[in-house]
Amino acid sequence: MKRRLILKQLSAVTLLAMTNFMPQAFAAEGTIKVGILHSLSGTMAISETSLKDVALMTIDEINAKGGVMGKKLEAVVVDPASNWPLFAERARELLTNDVAVVFGCWTSVSRKSVLPVFKEMNGLLFYPVQYEGEELEMNVFYTGAAPNQQAIPAVEYLMSKEGGGAKRFVLLGTDYVYPRTTNKILRQFLNKNGVTDDNIEEIYTPFGHSDYQTIVANIKKFSQGGKTAVVSTINGDSNVPFYKELGNAGLKATDVPVVAFSVGEEELRGVDTKPLVGHLAAWNYFESLENPTNAEFVKKWKAYAKAKNLPNYQTAVTNDPMEATYIGINMWKQAVEKAGSTNVDKVIDAMGGQSFAAPNGFTVKMDETNHHLHKPVFIGEIQANGQFEVVWETKGPVRAQPWSPFIPGNENKQGM
Repeated sequence: MKRRLILKQLSAVTLLAMTNFMPQAFAAEGTIKVGILHSLSGTMAISETSLKDVALMTIDEINAKGGVMGKKLEAVVVDPASNWPLFAERARELLTNDVAVVFGCWTSVSRKSVLPVFKEMNGLLFYPVQYEGEELEMNVFYTGAAPNQQAIPAVEYLMSKEGGGAKRFVLLGTDYVYPRTTNKILRQFLNKNGVTDDNIEEIYTPFGHSDYQTIVANIKKFSQGGKTAVVSTINGDSNVPFYKELGNAGLKATDVPVVAFSVGEEELRGVDTKPLVGHLAAWNYFESLENPTNAEFVKKWKAYAKAKNLPNYQTAVTNDPMEATYIGINMWKQAVEKAGSTNVDKVIDAMGGQSFAAPNGFTVKMDETNHHLHKPVFIGEIQANGQFEVVWETKGPVRAQPWSPFIPGNENKQGM
């Protein structure tokens, strides 16, 4: 009789396993696959490789503490090679491979490329980079900045007395959706604040562009018409020749300050920063922030880089998208444990209101309705050692506005 009961129980377990309805207790021996979708080659590798590495560090850290719901995380890493259609193919491969979540993308064109795949297959993407807004997708959580958490505060600072009182603006970017949409928002913001179109110059270059001599010369010429600032949305390895040309041309921050939205500590590792002292970047995190949480984060990253013998580990740095990646993975873990499942719909429901003590020194929160983080904003000046000194910051986290109020028709757009 006991033998028959045992056989019946075993049969039930076998049936559950075959139909993918294993109870958590029986499934605990397996792993949870998580996808990492970042360019490890091509023009964006300079920025995205470190996001892959910090994601692996975070996964190792979570696994060392017992994993998620008693399971270890298993990273599945793919390289879409800075090729936008390939991002969609690699995303489909990951979701077909039964990953529970994907952490990845940098450029908005790569995110736009994968969105149809995530919606079709009901996948879950955590996107860790500042972007242009004008988007709100059920299958995406945005842990980078919306325009009101980076672009708008940066331009307000440049126009202020402490920021130099700029009256003319050069909007310089890589030619794709993020710079063009951000600059559309900024142009309308500037117009509303008395800056006319003849005092705004827009310039775009292709991905991988390397010759900035003529562009920098034209910026110098444009600046003769009045106090001028440059807003840079250049992405990827093009930042290196641009900043080198600024130095070669002697275009100092005291003459024409440049504020960048896609240049952080990682991008400056390959540049002589001495001629760039005083130029600016706007982010939600800098490595130089002094607080215990950040000190621990930086210490862990440098130790990990050394232990894994990462390229140039001696000069390993942290930056904003790395912090956003770290926050996103930890918040996803918390949401899975709250939901008691990796089921995408259940995790989405559990993500709203999740909070995390971030290296930026604040407890950041995932908004309950719009899938964006409440984040502080910092503006930093480049220092000779490649770090940033914070010259302006918000008093605390700022709620994201995915839909810019400066774009007509957005007045009534709010949450999901």
